[in-house]
Amino acid sequence: MSTLIIRQVKDQTYERLQARAAKHGRSVEAEVRAILDAAVDTPQDNFLLALHEAMRTAGEVGLPLVGRTDMPREVDLP
Repeated sequence: MSTLIIRQVKDQTYERLQARAAKHGRSVEAEVRAILDAAVDTPQDNFLLALHEAMRTAGEVGLPLVGRTDMPREVDLP
């Protein structure tokens, strides 16, 4: 594991980190590690666009389209 030193953190930022760490039941150091891990673990590509592309290249699925014949129901709002 590597060590990272961050200098000149604003007092307000550190206080907010302390509050966030307390909310999650961990130390400030553990909270910063969790934030950094979450920030760099994001996919490089947009997941939804990649899924769309994968499905587009797969071709038609072949599900039958069934027309709607039922009429919308009325809603009784108070």
